[in-house]
Amino acid sequence: MKISYYPGCTLKTKAKNLEKSALAALDILGVEYEELPRWNCCGAVYSLADDDLIHIVAPVRDLIRVKEQGNDTVITLCSMCYNTLARANELMKNDEEKRDTINSFMDEEPDYFGDVKVIHFLDFIRDEYGLDKLKEKVANALNGVKVAPYYGCTLLRPKDVALDRPDNPELFHQFMAALGAEAVDFSMATECCGSYQVLGNPDAALQVSHDILSDATANGADALVLTCPLCDYNLSRRQDMMIEKFEGSKDVPVFYFSQLLALALGASPETCHFELNRDSALELLKNKNILQEVPA
Repeated sequence: MKISYYPGCTLKTKAKNLEKSALAALDILGVEYEELPRWNCCGAVYSLADDDLIHIVAPVRDLIRVKEQGNDTVITLCSMCYNTLARANELMKNDEEKRDTINSFMDEEPDYFGDVKVIHFLDFIRDEYGLDKLKEKVANALNGVKVAPYYGCTLLRPKDVALDRPDNPELFHQFMAALGAEAVDFSMATECCGSYQVLGNPDAALQVSHDILSDATANGADALVLTCPLCDYNLSRRQDMMIEKFEGSKDVPVFYFSQLLALALGASPETCHFELNRDSALELLKNKNILQEVPA
């Protein structure tokens, strides 16, 4: 049976370098997947208000789509989508009163009881596919590349949906090591990138993003690798502003984990859509002989 796949909104537009490379990797790994029909935006963030049930409706509808496919597991790529879907699922599983309220509100949908397993690509590889098996599939090892795995907020918080220990996570490090890269520890790997403060307080968001990149490079990283389109926006697309504002700022290559995965598995560089990355990302891969030719 194929595994259900939830793409989310941004992966179809500004983050297609995350989706296209991930799907190419799944094809090489022989994993059958099927995109959810009639999926909708998950809401992007999980509401912190205890009585704000209307924001649970969107992710629950996506989980119902999984059941309609005849599946009991859905895989995600974006860490914010994962967090939102997984937390909504936990609420529907464990809070009978709120579950009944939401099911009553969605009178045109079948009742949902939290019986879908929501997984992120990284823990799918660890728990379902296997890191050792992944290592055997590597055809173009990322030898000589030092990467700083950036977990951010939503892969490790809260505890009931965390992929790993929030205080000392290892999963992302193990994943990158399986691809042949050297994973670099840095203290801000689990700090927030600034998230939506880029709208409300853009200067504060710029400062914390600058601090994260500076910490990664100070610990010897050639590049930052991440899982979230909003993190990519703050940490990659706003780097020109950092270089202009902060003395000594460097241009730091930033990749989605799926891009490095696809390359390591031997996928065509075109599937990775490096035109959406910073120029420095391609130059690093060329200098490290991971890419023999830089695609236009």
